[in-house]
Amino acid sequence: MNFINTLKDIWKIEELKEKLLLTIGLIAVYRFMSAVPLPGIDPTQLAELKSSADGGLLGLLNAFTGGAFARASVMALGIMPYISASIVVQLMGIAVPYLQKLQKDGESGRKKITQITRWLTIIITMFQGPAYITAIKTQFGLPESAFLVSGLTFWVSSMILLTAGTIFAMWLGERITDKGVGNGISLLITVGIIANFPAAFLQELVAKTTTGGGGIMMILIELIVWFVVILLTVLLVTAVRKVAIQYARRTAVTDIKDVDGARQYIPLKLNAAGVMPIIFAQAIMFLPMALGQKYPALNGLTDMNGWQYNVIFALLIIIFSYFYTAITIPTNKMADDLKRSNGFVPGYKPGEETADFLDSVLSKVTLPGSIFLAALSILPAIFVKFGVTQSWAMFYGGTSLIIMVGVAIDTIQQINSYLLNSRYDGLMKTGNSNRKSLK
Repeated sequence: MNFINTLKDIWKIEELKEKLLLTIGLIAVYRFMSAVPLPGIDPTQLAELKSSADGGLLGLLNAFTGGAFARASVMALGIMPYISASIVVQLMGIAVPYLQKLQKDGESGRKKITQITRWLTIIITMFQGPAYITAIKTQFGLPESAFLVSGLTFWVSSMILLTAGTIFAMWLGERITDKGVGNGISLLITVGIIANFPAAFLQELVAKTTTGGGGIMMILIELIVWFVVILLTVLLVTAVRKVAIQYARRTAVTDIKDVDGARQYIPLKLNAAGVMPIIFAQAIMFLPMALGQKYPALNGLTDMNGWQYNVIFALLIIIFSYFYTAITIPTNKMADDLKRSNGFVPGYKPGEETADFLDSVLSKVTLPGSIFLAALSILPAIFVKFGVTQSWAMFYGGTSLIIMVGVAIDTIQQINSYLLNSRYDGLMKTGNSNRKSLK
């Protein structure tokens, strides 16, 4: 009943309704474009490409693009080049003085950084595009009859369309962020992941209802476990360590001479790095996999569901969690801002001592958060060992589940803020009308 009432409240707010309809419309355009194949490729002969993208890193990329990768779509690269460009610009901001200056310039600096990210996205696409075309022609076993056009014509047209598809996806994401509800880039990734859900569940259902699969009871058990994993993921995404801060007592120009200092807190997230440690670790894991293919003694590293691969993968996630948290949470700047606003952490001197304290707390919080994140990331491999299909296991943890949960929470919070503001405006109007009637 509360859910229905909330929907009615959302529909009553004209601005929120328009934003939601715009968001849904732009997402629908993105999904439609994801089904449009590159000219010169026969979409009926992509079985080998789809089977290659069923698991592993290709499976993750295919999930992020909503299946566009396996369909050889004009959106095959999706929003991933933009994500890569954003990561590169963020990391360069640590060492490049020009980017550091832009980060401090407020809105004008943010616009310039966005423009740099866009150009870098195009450059990355110009490298990833040929790699993708080469892969589908040589590595994924597609028959020659699948290519209706060959030679320079196919290469040039495919490169132009893949680049245009990425730029269009980037534009859609930015429009959703500016004019719609939620973070557009994250929403596009989430919608792509969810698009694979029905097929993955159906595949698991067929596998379990066949002879010896466990039947409907096993499906119910898996759904219960999946629900528990989602609750744990919500805990990981939302958990914070509250560091109490206090502002100095101020004298107010009222009948009350002294006003007690306001007591607030700094929220330090349990998982401040988000999914970035998983993305970094997956990129680095290309090296162990290459070594496993070259040296037979390390052959276990080539199996993404094997214990050797996942132990190294989990350790890398923990390491990158500390690394990414250190570069994105500037405790020194937090301490300086607190000092300038006449605030302090009780028991610690403003400035360097406060910065050291915040850094110590952040390090202690990051340890359980990184272990939790690593455990969640290797859950899909564990469930595969228990007989869950690869495509369905991806929804039991890892990047896919964390992104979906994070985006869902962020979007719901934005909608709730609109509803709260609407109720506040309603109360203000009621109060004004009451005052007018008294006059």
